[in-house]
Amino acid sequence: MKVLLGHDAIQARVLEMGRDIARDYASREPHLVGVLKGACTFMTDLSRAIDLSLTLDYIAVSSYGAATKSSGEVKLVKDLDQGLEGRDLLVVEDIVDTGLTLNYLLNVLRARGPRTLKVAALLSKPSRRLVEIPVDYVGFSIEDHFVVGYGLDYNEKYRNLRDIVVYGS
Repeated sequence: MKVLLGHDAIQARVLEMGRDIARDYASREPHLVGVLKGACTFMTDLSRAIDLSLTLDYIAVSSYGAATKSSGEVKLVKDLDQGLEGRDLLVVEDIVDTGLTLNYLLNVLRARGPRTLKVAALLSKPSRRLVEIPVDYVGFSIEDHFVVGYGLDYNEKYRNLRDIVVYGS
């Protein structure tokens, strides 16, 4: 497999994102909602890079199954443990591909009354977008490759790789 983004580059960008988020949320307490399972590694590192008091929660949606392309059908697999009303919500996503999953999720979360709602994504594939959605913080924009590592998987494997690699290359 070919390394697309090395661990050091990922860590440097996550630190930059954390500083940007801390600046933008100064004097507020962001509530980070990680999208399981892919964003877990990113959210852990990102939360440590944000020099503010913050809270964490997780939600799980499914749109891939065992495939390498999004099915377009989204289902909520695990809901949040905490309420969102009046909170400054930051959704933490591993990758924004077609936008269908994130669009569904943002609509679900928006209906719960957060004060603000923003998105931080480690990876973005703009060429694959079917739904235009705002991504406020983007780690890296990448070409249309299927990637694994640093939390991203294929059939639940490869999440533990330190680098992000192109699957099958």
